[in-house]
Amino acid sequence: MTTQQHQDQINAQDTLWEVPDELWIRLAPVLVIDKPRKKSGRPARDARAIFNGLIWLARTGSQWSQLPRRYGPKSTVHERFTAWVEHGCLRAAWAIVLEEYDQELGIDWEWQAADGSIVKAPLGKRGPSERPKRRAAIPPTEAKQAVNARC
Repeated sequence: MTTQQHQDQINAQDTLWEVPDELWIRLAPVLVIDKPRKKSGRPARDARAIFNGLIWLARTGSQWSQLPRRYGPKSTVHERFTAWVEHGCLRAAWAIVLEEYDQELGIDWEWQAADGSIVKAPLGKRGPSERPKRRAAIPPTEAKQAVNARC
């Protein structure tokens, strides 16, 4: 989880961390997937909280396991994310967010950037790991006396 100090730094930045009401009015219809539910049970989780969770993940670069609980269980957020990607909802929603940003601040479409990371492999690992060989049975060195044998 994020520390309170980290969360305060996040909240202090002047950027999109959660969808404002005006933007949500445009996004909500795009994120609806019309498919019957396979099973009854709890009602579907709030799409706005899930979308805010995806923004949080994108902005922080954190792993799914670090997602704050206020956005919902990480498995639920991931399942909805996957469904939105498969149905093209996320692409449409992201286009609306970019359009909104372009109208307010402007986007320089000439300049693009990508972010990534490189992680060093653990030391001592060369190629596929070998299974340890089983030790052969130790041959007996002398005859054992019978358990019930008496002298």
